[in-house]
Amino acid sequence: MKLGIVGLGKMGANMAERLLAGGHRVVGFDLASEARDKLVEKGGEAASSLEDLASKLAKPRAVWLMVPAGEVVDKTLDDLLPHLATGDCVIDGGNSMYKDTLRRESRLADSGVDYVDCGTSGGVWGLKEGYSMMVGGPDEVVDRLRPIFETLAPGAEKGWGHVGPTGSGHFVKMVHNGIEYGLMEAYAEGFSVLRNKKDWALDLHQIAEIWRFGSVVRSWLLDLTASALEKDPTLSDIAPYVVDSGEGRWTVAEAIDLATPAPVIALALMRRFASRDDEDFSDRLLAAMRHEFGGHAVKKEDE
Repeated sequence: MKLGIVGLGKMGANMAERLLAGGHRVVGFDLASEARDKLVEKGGEAASSLEDLASKLAKPRAVWLMVPAGEVVDKTLDDLLPHLATGDCVIDGGNSMYKDTLRRESRLADSGVDYVDCGTSGGVWGLKEGYSMMVGGPDEVVDRLRPIFETLAPGAEKGWGHVGPTGSGHFVKMVHNGIEYGLMEAYAEGFSVLRNKKDWALDLHQIAEIWRFGSVVRSWLLDLTASALEKDPTLSDIAPYVVDSGEGRWTVAEAIDLATPAPVIALALMRRFASRDDEDFSDRLLAAMRHEFGGHAVKKEDE
């Protein structure tokens, strides 16, 4: 099967390489000529524009978008849609908000183009381990694309699934990332408690390695934690600033809309926000209030 890929950044390039290794043909477009050249080196075919990409694909065409969520997706669709026809399909493999996906599906339907959303997890390890994919879209379109998903997944029948209609794939991926926030926060807090037991000078990397095997808290995230602690036991080269790409916020907002308690995910999101507050104003105000009502000592900045 021949697939067009728009966006040959790290993840898009890795997906293209995995598909090529699986016997598929790939035509790729990226604004960076270096990315297009690397695809050709791997055995793929480069397109000089979105129009050129569409012309190199047989109908019904399938074009996979691996571009940043948000306005970039809409701009790419603006430029791509004039070169597609009824029966073609666009797959959004990025972390789009599912409500945006529903809006885009409705827009493309007017042109007879199907829209499939594929929530994709696996990061830089996907090339070797395969990608976990949560797919939303029409049954007949997803069935036609099955060989693509089976090749990208850890196995033909595992690590991916058709979870529902268009929009459901990105919805499931959104919740997946919300859960990830909670898991990461739990590991971070636990290891922080271990680190602060100064009397025993616990070896955090050693403990992570112990937990990786047989423990009920073993996971891939723990494997990555162990790797990070092995490289830098004190994490001295990493700033205590944690970004969020949006999915945690969307999950919390959806939980509120559905009146569904999700306190762990919500608090994990708040902790990420707190990591960016150089002023620590809320903590300063807490100390000031304690001093006001109870006369508790306040630690000065230079102490």
